Amino acid sequence: MRTLFPLALLTAAALAACAPATAPPAMYPFSEPADAEPAPAAAPDGADASSAAPETPEQRAARLRAAAVLVDGHDRIPPLILGGPRVLVSPGREATPADLARIKAAGITGELFPIHVGALPAHRQALHGGAARRALDLIDATYRQVERHSEELMLARSARDLRRAKREGRVAALMGIEGGHAIENSLPALRSFYRLGVRYMTLTHTSANDWADSAGGALDPAAARHRGLSPFGEEVVREMQRIGMLVDVSHASEATFRSVLKVARAPIITSSSVRAAAHHRRQLDDDTLRALARNGGIAVVNSWALFLDEAYAEQAGRFQQKHGARLKEVGERYPGDAERLREEIEKLESQEGPNKPPPLSRIADHIDQLVKVAGVDHVALGADFDGIAAPPHGLAGIDGLPTMALELVRRGYSDEDILKILGGNFLRVLEQAEAHAASTQTALSGDGSTRQLTAAELPSPLPEPPAADPRPRLPPPAPTPPAPAPRPVKPAVPPDPGGLDLIMSR
Repeated sequence: MRTLFPLALLTAAALAACAPATAPPAMYPFSEPADAEPAPAAAPDGADASSAAPETPEQRAARLRAAAVLVDGHDRIPPLILGGPRVLVSPGREATPADLARIKAAGITGELFPIHVGALPAHRQALHGGAARRALDLIDATYRQVERHSEELMLARSARDLRRAKREGRVAALMGIEGGHAIENSLPALRSFYRLGVRYMTLTHTSANDWADSAGGALDPAAARHRGLSPFGEEVVREMQRIGMLVDVSHASEATFRSVLKVARAPIITSSSVRAAAHHRRQLDDDTLRALARNGGIAVVNSWALFLDEAYAEQAGRFQQKHGARLKEVGERYPGDAERLREEIEKLESQEGPNKPPPLSRIADHIDQLVKVAGVDHVALGADFDGIAAPPHGLAGIDGLPTMALELVRRGYSDEDILKILGGNFLRVLEQAEAHAASTQTALSGDGSTRQLTAAELPSPLPEPPAADPRPRLPPPAPTPPAPAPRPVKPAVPPDPGGLDLIMSR
């Protein structure tokens, strides 16, 4: 079974004011008017459209790719930069010109850059800080890359920025926090992340936080602590929508999803969960998809084989059951050492034989099902090529994402519907979130919620350590030869807190 390490590319964060100079100082401009789309070019004089040869499927797909504001609804670029070298970055943790050229050649306009933040154990916070510190480091890494590669990259804070990136031929990075642990139970922190450019937040990741339940991780079952959202969690959702930050329910439990829908007044998204034929704790069933459609939201079709294929998922499940304890031990023994972790996992995988990924057509099958159940207005694409264990055959990297346009052409989708799936639906949801925020006519912080967690919502305290045993102790055993020193963890970068679970659970 091939396991491709999921980390993420984030670029450097400098505090940036969102409000344009012309905005009224008392009110925060949550949205901007969308730019007018350029008119289609007129046919040359004397040209007869009826005499032109009919388009081949390949020509039609290329035309639609050129016209689309193609949005990749999920990637893992920022942690790739901060957490260690991977496919898309050089050993110096820099995006390379070849990598950027590959993304641009694919025709991608917008990349959702998840700022992945999981739960950090207390014993690691002394050196590496808490969840907010991790998020800030990743945001800064994103800014750094945008500033160093400004001819190819730009930071997007609105749908208008995505359209501008399309006109200018650049790739727009739209930052989103993946794991609500990052706000550390603070609504002021949430608003500060918005000021830095964060435009969506995944409420949970593979573990629950103090106000929202998760669907769980690969090696740990989900624990229902709040039966969805706590009252403070409901306030988080309200505040996100008031300021124009998209609510992402990927990784959330079904109860959390239902709780969000009761509170939401603007469309929500699922950036990395789909309705899978394979059994998976994060799949969206038909009832969930219909509820998402009634909300006006979108489901992003992820390309991970575990979401797409029953046979692959069953083999992956057997691997996790057989080797889960060993994988957890390795992750705890070598935190942050991505190379050692990869080596250990590959040793285990070599014992099991290859796990063949499904064909490209399986992604289109899922799109077909999503369209049938939820409607074409509620489907988007999210390759997650840099965070999944195995993409479908024929989609080896991010430059394979536009191949879906040709597959959709062959399946008889109209031009309008293909443009919606490639990016139009995401733009629509972002614009509606911005419009809802503007309709509140409130200032970002001046009118912000000050609600705080109550004592009843906090997790139970850890049990007290057992009292000292009064019985006499046996003499210590004879000293044993020292064990070989473990391979050193790469310095200067904080370890990704969810590295192991990400490998197994994305």
